[in-house]
Amino acid sequence: MIPQWLIEKKRDGIELSAGEIREWIRAYTDGAIPDYQMAAMAMAIFFRGMTPDETAALTKAMLESGAVLAWPSVPRPKVDKHSTGGIGDKVSIVLAPLAADLGLAVPMISGRGLGITGGTLDKLESIPGYRTGLGRREMERVLEQCGCSMVGQTEDLVPADRRLYALRDVTGTVPSVPLIVSSIMSKKLAAGLDALVLDVKWGSGAFMPTLEQARSLAGSLMDVGRRMGKRTAALITDMNHPLGRSAGNSLEVRESVEALKGNAPPDLEELTVELCAAMLVLGGLLPALEPARLAARERLRSGKAFARFRRMVELHGGDPSALDNPALLPGARIRESLRARRNGCLERIDAGMVGRACLVLGAGRRSAADPIDHGVGVSDIAERGRQCRAGDVLAVVNANARGACEEAMRILDGAVIIGDAPAAPPEIIQDRIGL
Repeated sequence: MIPQWLIEKKRDGIELSAGEIREWIRAYTDGAIPDYQMAAMAMAIFFRGMTPDETAALTKAMLESGAVLAWPSVPRPKVDKHSTGGIGDKVSIVLAPLAADLGLAVPMISGRGLGITGGTLDKLESIPGYRTGLGRREMERVLEQCGCSMVGQTEDLVPADRRLYALRDVTGTVPSVPLIVSSIMSKKLAAGLDALVLDVKWGSGAFMPTLEQARSLAGSLMDVGRRMGKRTAALITDMNHPLGRSAGNSLEVRESVEALKGNAPPDLEELTVELCAAMLVLGGLLPALEPARLAARERLRSGKAFARFRRMVELHGGDPSALDNPALLPGARIRESLRARRNGCLERIDAGMVGRACLVLGAGRRSAADPIDHGVGVSDIAERGRQCRAGDVLAVVNANARGACEEAMRILDGAVIIGDAPAAPPEIIQDRIGL
């Protein structure tokens, strides 16, 4: 194989064969293809796209680049959820212990932040001592004891995706449907799942800016799931306003803990319940969505799932006392309030701009090697549809550097959209596919 020939072929819009894709991924995983050639191929894919056959072949090749897990000692149905990424999207932290508390096993292999969106692993690592790098035997032990385990990719698990994931973040190729699909599905299929529920987001704070693009991505994900013999469903959800009331790693952990204690904000509760209901149905524990919704909502509001999350953190080496005392989580030295400039109805605080503010503060990465400041971000984000008066607090910037705080405040000041007439906020769940 001559790598540049395949790059040229994709650049010119010619379909790659399954064998060519398999050989390319094998060589990239082995180090025979350097990052600069992979970056060129990713850009060619970004502009030229891939056919359904190519996308399925890429997913399969990435899956087979490493080990595929199995859980013979865990009899529960193995079901997971994946979000395509959003601002303030801490659903996984709430959902995994909730679903486990209702009888599912949730072996969740998560990722780090991409672009302006936060990553579940970065959030969990704000808990002192929490280890995201468990091996298969350790992860199986956690699943046996508490039903859920949230980890990152190990050296032998989808190594091709682990390398490409970081490369996409710094080469402008994140919002490519084939690359998103192959990344998501290879990781999830490697986790030994029986079924998968997808949260495909659209809007200013998502990789898919339009509803039509999100539906297209969901269709591609569902197609690969079917080809791989997995029960798959998808929700299309709104990401024009941040989810919940915070964006930033430890801030989102704090909010997740409150949600698991029964105090979730309405939008976070609605999405978590709906995703959990879909998981329960696909996993065969309940026959239909409505009884599954009732079960998920009752359990979440009861606060019973918090004990399961606390146990999972402990089994991962984390300090559970940090969940009881948020002062033990990373914090910020500077807190600055963003206030409404006029009276009116808050239509939204643009999610994409909140994400950029978090990036400026250090909650995300500008390059793959950047460290994360787990204590910074935006908190106390006002809900959509709220009537506000000039001077009301709409969000709070949490910063550890004065210059970054001032820049984040300037970004957020342009993110606020206040209208004159009262308006009901749009439905967070815009569509359901396969349910």
